Amino acid sequence: MEAGRHTIILMQPSQNRASRTFMDYNSINHALDGLCGLYERKIRDINPMVPNITYDITDLYNFIDGLADISALVYDHSIQAFLPYDRQWIKQKLFQHLKKLAQR
Repeated sequence: MEAGRHTIILMQPSQNRASRTFMDYNSINHALDGLCGLYERKIRDINPMVPNITYDITDLYNFIDGLADISALVYDHSIQAFLPYDRQWIKQKLFQHLKKLAQR
C-alpha cells in the first residue's frame, strides 16, 4: 500500500549542484501531489496572468525530464530501510496517481 510509506524526493533542478534539494512526505501519494504542486507553481510563475492552469501528463513528464536529477527514497517497513527509485518510476507513479484522481 502506498499510504504510510515515508517518501523523500531528492532533486536537482539545474546543472548547478547548489540547486540540490529534497522534499519529505508521509506517503508516496503526498509526494506525487507535491511534485504536481511544484510544477503548478512553476507554471504560475511563468504565466502569472492565467487564472486557471491546465496541463496534461506530457507536460508533467517534460518537467520531470527537464530536471537535472530526480529520485525517490521510499521507506520499506519490511526491511526497515529506504529503497531508491529513479525518474522512470516517478513518472510511472505520477501517471497512475493522476489516472486515479481523474476517475473520481
